[in-house]
Amino acid sequence: MASAAEQLAANINFGAFAKATELKKRIWFTLGALIVYRIGTYIPIPGIDPQILQDIFQQAGGGGILGMFDMFAGGALSRMTIFALNIMPYISASIIVQLMTAVSPTLEALKKEGESGRKKLNQYTRYLTLVLAIFQAWGISVGLQGMTGSTGPAVAEPGMFFIISTVITLVGGTMFLMWLGEQITARGIGNGISLIIFAGIVAELPRALAGTLELGRTGAVSAFFIIFMLIMAVGVIMFIVFMERAQRRVLVQYPKRQVGNRMFGGESSHLPLKLNTSGVIPPIFASSLLLLPLTFASFTGGQGPEWLQTITTWLAHGQPLYMGLYAALIIFFCFFYTAIVFNPVETADNLKKYGGFVPGIRPGKNTADHLDYILTRLTVVGAAYLSVVCLLPEFLISQYSIPFYFGGTSLMIVVTVTMDTVAQIHSHLLAHQYEGLIKKSKLRGRRG
Repeated sequence: MASAAEQLAANINFGAFAKATELKKRIWFTLGALIVYRIGTYIPIPGIDPQILQDIFQQAGGGGILGMFDMFAGGALSRMTIFALNIMPYISASIIVQLMTAVSPTLEALKKEGESGRKKLNQYTRYLTLVLAIFQAWGISVGLQGMTGSTGPAVAEPGMFFIISTVITLVGGTMFLMWLGEQITARGIGNGISLIIFAGIVAELPRALAGTLELGRTGAVSAFFIIFMLIMAVGVIMFIVFMERAQRRVLVQYPKRQVGNRMFGGESSHLPLKLNTSGVIPPIFASSLLLLPLTFASFTGGQGPEWLQTITTWLAHGQPLYMGLYAALIIFFCFFYTAIVFNPVETADNLKKYGGFVPGIRPGKNTADHLDYILTRLTVVGAAYLSVVCLLPEFLISQYSIPFYFGGTSLMIVVTVTMDTVAQIHSHLLAHQYEGLIKKSKLRGRRG
């Protein structure tokens, strides 16, 4: 079976892609949805002066915490568009629901109910997304009223009407993006939420590259350092690809069994355990949690409480507290998300149910402990890899004012989402070729 799959994979070409009608429909739907998203990132919310707001953003927060938020929003925040909140409230809500699932017996029971329980948890996540989006949109609308640029205030007519209209616009944009992401997941290719973040980062890469080259032209950054940064970015991409493909294969043996006069079984297979089981989730979760409390502080324009401004300073990019919290959150979410997606006890029980066993390890609890031991060591290495990839470029960015689009988090999101999307396309093509082989065999059977 493995050799047949490899042979089919080797034979996949553009001809097979041209015949895969279902796959083409999914790709066109995904592209159309992402185009709709990008159009929305250029529609400003009513009642503001985009030019004044752009100037304020560049002077106050373009290189700080707002710069990173704007990276995830695909530039929608700096333009203050209907998608300024982006999908971040949904990500924050997902974090909270998953944390509550781990500590609440009721939610944990829902998770074990299968499809019906998953739908209820998704519904709770949507409700929480709505609450968080309203809270964040209200803070943004109040902060916008206090912003004043060199040519005048950012809001032409401040007041309750502006606040209400801004909250409705921003919350509506976030809920629409949440729905759009679910549609991409169901009718398109890959994870819709990840693709939305991916599209925002990739769309702003040319502008970030032009800004970096402009820094070199004006002498703010040496040409040698720009070349070094580009080479380092290529090296980080290669390192990410290598580490994301790395896995530990646990040998699983199945016993022989006799049915009548024939002997079945006795074959061996592998249980693949990825080095980075959690994928790109830990950096996104860590970034969103760090952004959540600081979004409002950045919009106060320096007029907020002194303690809030002190926290904002401590949590600026390149500061020791920010680096420490970022690394700690990445490590925490690596272990937390790995524990959610892979259950050693359940895996060991399934192996025992179907007669499989790890050579030299007794089935049941001993197998679960063995898998947990291997997974823990892999997660330690994976967490260290994620921390290095995300923190090293962020440190250089904070020191030399290179745009965040060349940071480790953004590069990792782009690389991993690209790899996942290619894998999805590959699996669709493989399934299409299997369907073609089945149809041919049926036709031959009828002729025979």
